Amino acid sequence: MSAVSKTTLKDVAAHVGVSAKTVSNVVNDTGWVTDDLKSRVREAIAELGYRPNVAARKLRSGRSGMIAVALPDLSQPYFAELASDLVRAAQERAITVLVNQTDGREDAERRIAEGIDLPVMDGLILSPLVLSASDFENRVDATPLILLGEHVGKTQLPHVAVDNSAAARTAVEHLLSLGRRRIAAIGAQQAGPNETSVLRLGGYRDALAAAGIEMDPDLIITVDEYRRADGAAGATRLLDAGISFDAVFAFNDLLALGAMHVLTERGVGIPEEVAVMGFDDIEEARYSTPALSSVAPNTRELARIAIELLRTNPPVPGVYPVPFTIAQRASTVGGTS
Repeated sequence: MSAVSKTTLKDVAAHVGVSAKTVSNVVNDTGWVTDDLKSRVREAIAELGYRPNVAARKLRSGRSGMIAVALPDLSQPYFAELASDLVRAAQERAITVLVNQTDGREDAERRIAEGIDLPVMDGLILSPLVLSASDFENRVDATPLILLGEHVGKTQLPHVAVDNSAAARTAVEHLLSLGRRRIAAIGAQQAGPNETSVLRLGGYRDALAAAGIEMDPDLIITVDEYRRADGAAGATRLLDAGISFDAVFAFNDLLALGAMHVLTERGVGIPEEVAVMGFDDIEEARYSTPALSSVAPNTRELARIAIELLRTNPPVPGVYPVPFTIAQRASTVGGTS
């Protein structure tokens, strides 16, 4: 049969030798169909050139097949990689994603949360830096909303996040296990949206306390932003002040990479003299010199959970934890890893 002919769903069913309902289940990702049968149906769809009537299908289901994702800053590698994972997870479920950037502005976050200036969406995914739980209590828009990240608090919405405090504690415990005792923390923030800083600093403090080490305020380095330049400036301050330290826990990978740049320039051996640990496990961490150890949140699982939550009607409120691991590389354990 020609690929340009008007192939119908029944044609595909006849070709495979199954019911039209089975083909419909494969096309719409509904019902239960074995993996082998799904594969055969999809091969027949490709071979026969069947094109589902998407508009009619959406009209019947009452769904647009589109969601909106809003993240703070797509120039940050972590958020760019997270956006990619969310788009991939959505595409696997035949969902189109409209990606937005809020720049951490209250007005931008609020407009996304209320669906303002957006076409009809089946759901919204927002990683807020400014809005908190109370801001969502009187939300007018009824579009399902999933929250990502740590800056949320208790809310009646689904919330998908890594336990930042536990992850930071585990990262510092890794450094302590290597015999490091003077661990600098680069990433404290005193103003603006600082929930990430508060939680990661708390985990740092807890790990030291459990090891019987008193926290030294001189080792806490504040930053304005979580960028390479801020990490470089933090390491410079430590070195110029003559503060003794044998490890750095940076609150994200960009801070860690900036700190490593300065340490290398100043002739400080990594990890022989100073071990360096980041957070986020961005792709660049694997290709830095030395390769950067980092807290590795499972962003693919985060994306899967968020997209799956939007497919339930309505999404079930609650906190959905995302697993993390410690990616041990040369910046803490040496070698060429």
